[in-house]
Amino acid sequence: MRFADARTLISLCGAVLLSFTAACGGGSSSHSSTGGGSGSNTQAIVVNSGPDNNYANGAFITVTVCAPGTSNCQNISGVLVDTGSFGLRILSSALGSLNSALPQQKSASGAPAIECAQFVSSVLWGPVKTADVGMAGEKASSVPIQVIDASVAPIPAACKAIGPAEEDLASLGANGILGIGFFISDCGGACTTGSGNPGFYYACGGSSCQVMAEKTTQQVQNPVALFPQNNNGLVVQLPAVSAGAPTVSGSLIFGIGTQSNNALGSAQIFAPDNNGNLKTVFKGTTYEGFLDSGSNAYFFLDSRATGMPDCPSPESGFYCPSSPVSLTATNNSGSGSSATSTINFTIANANQLFSSSADFVFPTLGGPNPNTFDWGLPFFFGRSVFVAFEAPAGSGPYWAY
Repeated sequence: MRFADARTLISLCGAVLLSFTAACGGGSSSHSSTGGGSGSNTQAIVVNSGPDNNYANGAFITVTVCAPGTSNCQNISGVLVDTGSFGLRILSSALGSLNSALPQQKSASGAPAIECAQFVSSVLWGPVKTADVGMAGEKASSVPIQVIDASVAPIPAACKAIGPAEEDLASLGANGILGIGFFISDCGGACTTGSGNPGFYYACGGSSCQVMAEKTTQQVQNPVALFPQNNNGLVVQLPAVSAGAPTVSGSLIFGIGTQSNNALGSAQIFAPDNNGNLKTVFKGTTYEGFLDSGSNAYFFLDSRATGMPDCPSPESGFYCPSSPVSLTATNNSGSGSSATSTINFTIANANQLFSSSADFVFPTLGGPNPNTFDWGLPFFFGRSVFVAFEAPAGSGPYWAY
């Protein structure tokens, strides 16, 4: 059974709401030092079945995590590449013995800081720790990350009420999530005060956890924005795919306009609106849209609006038209620029796609999402998609392609 969950992260960066659908996978480890500074700015991406061998349209990468300032490191593979979230989150089981070597962040009172990363129907619960994070020839030092571990403290009732905790490979589907969207911290100003705090961060002493204010610099951070160079954004490059395949390989290129391999060229810039979205026009109606490599399908509207039936269980999160349906939508910038782009795409029957036990790459996979237009991983096939970070790291936020 393929992973088929469409989820929305409640992220409050500077009071901006961003939506994303995440799907995730496992990895391997070794002890070595992290390269830094002047090396290549390109890291390999692979779309395959993921570390649990059961993942549809998951783009995975290997991230090196180290105890700060040391050569005590592990290479964590099977980490989902997610342009719709912010910050690195790693399963404690994937970190192994390195977990105990990562410094635990503390609250002002000295209690351990633990995060409830909030999704519409699930949460990721675990401590905020500090690590050096490396990819390709780049290294970010002393980065706040989340270690996904529901055993560290009882999950507070307010966090539980959002949904179940995804705390292992079987439930998460990945060894972690690399959130490389265009914001630097995962909650922003909303979490820095006591009044109206959305409850991302908790100070936990024993079995008691209380919502805490968290400075933006102490929140879980997008590690690419903290690289010493090539840190103003990135490019996701995946090859064009015309039919189902077992696996495809691509690249995550760090920086925008910093080297010969990451120039914008003729790419159009799509700045977000106040809600962090571009504008997608589909069947004469304008929807809030976003480009999200962490979503494993095109997610849009529902069966009544599209005329495509939902799949029967167990693939009820996807569409199952009787034959492939050709569709067209137009993306417009959410603010600022007059960029516009018409996208032709096709939705096929998910049950038929999944009938091949060898294939895990599906360019025609789609599913229902009535409120927004989620341009998931199929959109990225055959495109160079730029993600420009907010200041001070970059001149964004924006997407470009």
